[in-house]
Amino acid sequence: MTDHFQVKMTEKNYEADRPKAENPVKIMDLTLRDGHQSLFATRGRTEDMIPVAEMMDNIGFWAVEVWGGATFDTTHRFLNEDPWERLRTMKRYFKKTPLSMLLRAQNLVGYRNYPDDVAKAFVQRTAENGMDVFRTFDALNDFRNFETVVKEIKAADKHFQGCICYTLTEPRMGGEIYNLEFYLNKAKELENMGADTICIKDMAGLLSPYDAFELVKALKETVKPPIHLHSHFTSGMSPMTHLKAIEAGVDIIDTCMCPYAYRTSHAAIEPLVVTLYGTSRDTGFSVKALDEINQKLEADILPKYKHLLDDSKVSIIDTNVLLHQTPGGMLSNLVNQLREMDALDRINEVYDLLPKVRKDLGQVPLVTPTSQIVGIQTVNNVLFDDENESYKMTTQQVKDLCYGLYGKTAAPINPEVQKKVLKGYPRGEEPITCRPAEILEPELEKAKEDVKDLAVDLDDVLIYAIYPTTGKKFLKYKYGLEEPPESVKPKTLEQAKKEEDLVRKARAGQVVAKKKPEDEEGLRKFTVMVDDEPFEVSVEDKNPPVVAQVAQQTAQPSQAQQPMQQQAPVRQQPAASPAPPSQPAPKEKAAEEKPEPKPSPAAASADGTPIKAPMPGTVIRFEKKIGDAVNEGDTVVILEAMKMENSLTATTAGTLKSIHFKEGDSVAKNDVICTIG
Repeated sequence: MTDHFQVKMTEKNYEADRPKAENPVKIMDLTLRDGHQSLFATRGRTEDMIPVAEMMDNIGFWAVEVWGGATFDTTHRFLNEDPWERLRTMKRYFKKTPLSMLLRAQNLVGYRNYPDDVAKAFVQRTAENGMDVFRTFDALNDFRNFETVVKEIKAADKHFQGCICYTLTEPRMGGEIYNLEFYLNKAKELENMGADTICIKDMAGLLSPYDAFELVKALKETVKPPIHLHSHFTSGMSPMTHLKAIEAGVDIIDTCMCPYAYRTSHAAIEPLVVTLYGTSRDTGFSVKALDEINQKLEADILPKYKHLLDDSKVSIIDTNVLLHQTPGGMLSNLVNQLREMDALDRINEVYDLLPKVRKDLGQVPLVTPTSQIVGIQTVNNVLFDDENESYKMTTQQVKDLCYGLYGKTAAPINPEVQKKVLKGYPRGEEPITCRPAEILEPELEKAKEDVKDLAVDLDDVLIYAIYPTTGKKFLKYKYGLEEPPESVKPKTLEQAKKEEDLVRKARAGQVVAKKKPEDEEGLRKFTVMVDDEPFEVSVEDKNPPVVAQVAQQTAQPSQAQQPMQQQAPVRQQPAASPAPPSQPAPKEKAAEEKPEPKPSPAAASADGTPIKAPMPGTVIRFEKKIGDAVNEGDTVVILEAMKMENSLTATTAGTLKSIHFKEGDSVAKNDVICTIG
């Protein structure tokens, strides 16, 4: 860089006066979806996106990713927000910049393949609610799972971006499966399907700079659609990978605003903008304008979420990903599950076994949901297998994968494992070879019937259809039939700072705690005195940070909602709001709707053979009812743990004598769920 150029960079008018590049790199911003999903467990609230939305709208991004992925799940499950309302709100604030979402093909925004009728309705409603770019991927790179959703995307005249999940079996691109030929052939398939752009989706940050150059160059020579690069920072390679991809002619790059960048997220946009100053690929972005957004995020937004950031490591780079190829989200899931099982000391055993389980299950890419499928099954094998038997506890999703319900794997599944896990599988013990959704029965009409007295429109129905247990609970919160717990309510910046100060004082030993007897969701409650002011504090049982729970701030005034087509309305839709909407007056609750007290494990273990929870989780459903005959090996209850379903079977024959939890209840490890007498 010349001295003259350095001087010009400091002049106030430099950014405005610099010439437009011949071929500027286009940028898609991921801050409001993948950024907070990667760093803050997808807990970003809509009300905390609004203050920067209009500022971001003026930057010149090719698109902004604001929806899809885990947001549909976390908004309704943990934040008491309607995911559809978030999409509509973002559309109101981003007037110039297209909105993008992450669509898991036939998995939609869930963890299984949904039938065609649900998939069609979901894409239609997503388009009508304001989505512009449908970034579509399949965890197995089986593009038969694209067929239904792509037809609907095209019918709605929206942008179809086809993704290729980038993964490896070697340290660098190559080997028998994931080589250059594999990726070029997949790109040709997407081009033939009518992809408007093609994305290399590098979810674990495994794409090295020189492999990126070779891959992008070959793609540009092989297919016509623009090439988009999505590469997480996890390994530390992505900024270098971006530059080599730009040299090779990549069209679009994914980045995040600096406060939401790095670690398991993505590289920051600001250094890239300055790096490309004055070149033929100059973005044309104003670093000053970007910095104004960053200041807003740092001062007014991030203090509410800092407690979610994993500060257990000093390094922002995870070199282990280069060894075990585990994406950051998958890694945190494994750690959380082992911690809940009191087995975190066995994490290295999980790392060692993971490549074998992945190979057994067909060398699937480690991306949602296959990353969870492989990861949770590896944990189960480490904890429950012995020298005489492996795969003793297999999740429902592993059985579905072995049957073919997720699609065709890149390599054959281990036939011995496949035979074992499919023994007694309800759909049959012989795997299918057709497109998975062809054997799935329609579910939409049944979903409508199930929530006909609760859902207002098709959007409500789809929340339930994709997430029956948590979706139904959310709809009860939404329409005032149940009071949402404090844990799902937002907090103010003032509250966040007060809690941070409380944590600091607690760690410094400057608090006096008085234990209170009641327990809630595995937490011990204390009244803590700080400067003679009482705070109610909930503390986890095992070495947690102290978290204060304080009163909820009054919601902000709601904004006018855009007109929206409704299907078979039952009652008036509540007014839209960027914050969680105000609730309508509750209906009179029927007696049976009152929650029953949760029994203690000790009280539940009456005479008989208990079926205990082998891990913390949520009761999804019972396959037997009280009084039913039960044979040894019969599935009695389905328990969800870490978003995977586990079948808990009878270890003895008899009659189901008692059930101690209801569907939707949370259980702790070793809780007695039911008893066989």
